[in-house]
Amino acid sequence: MSPELIALIVAATLDTLTMVLIAGVLGVTFGLPLGIFLATSRTGEMLAAPWANLMLGFVVNVTRSTPFIILVVAIVPLTRLIVGTSIGTQAAIVPLTLAAIPFIARIVEGAIREVDQGLIEAARAMGAGPLQIIIKVLVPEALPAIVLGLTLALVSLLGFSAMVGAVGGGGLGDLGIRYGYQRFMPEVMAIVVAVLVILVQGAQTLGEHLSRRVNKRSRST
Repeated sequence: MSPELIALIVAATLDTLTMVLIAGVLGVTFGLPLGIFLATSRTGEMLAAPWANLMLGFVVNVTRSTPFIILVVAIVPLTRLIVGTSIGTQAAIVPLTLAAIPFIARIVEGAIREVDQGLIEAARAMGAGPLQIIIKVLVPEALPAIVLGLTLALVSLLGFSAMVGAVGGGGLGDLGIRYGYQRFMPEVMAIVVAVLVILVQGAQTLGEHLSRRVNKRSRST
């Protein structure tokens, strides 16, 4: 393998990590509070706002049900408005983030709803308000499941990042298409797949490790 090709693979890997990590951070920043709100805002719940819950839930469902490649193309004007271009690593971050937010929101919502209601009632009996219950009861108790869910989201973003390469998004997907497919270099495609497998396996292992550590801490406290 030539030094030039090695340099391309390293650069593409770094681009993929950059877009996935930034999209992941933005997805958590917006998806975590959205998921908490969706889990606590139905009729009769502590942050009851059923109409807002219904509307936000609808938007989340529409976004999640849209195939990612269609989402990438559909929001090209928005991508250009935000980053000034529709191709490259920076442009890929926009659809990746929009795909991550509803995915993470539903993960967080599901984890929050699995928390034992007895703990919530106990906190209420002690005089805790809604915000205190969310911060001190719901999130800590749901944290192991949230970490595992975020691991799944990160793995999905790695797959999406390869897919966005089909429309000039940069990263490993773009490298595999331009060299492995268009230039008939199967060895490049094989390397791209191998690197993606390693990244996915690393993310999965790290997420499971963090989830176990968080779970042990919550039990010890």
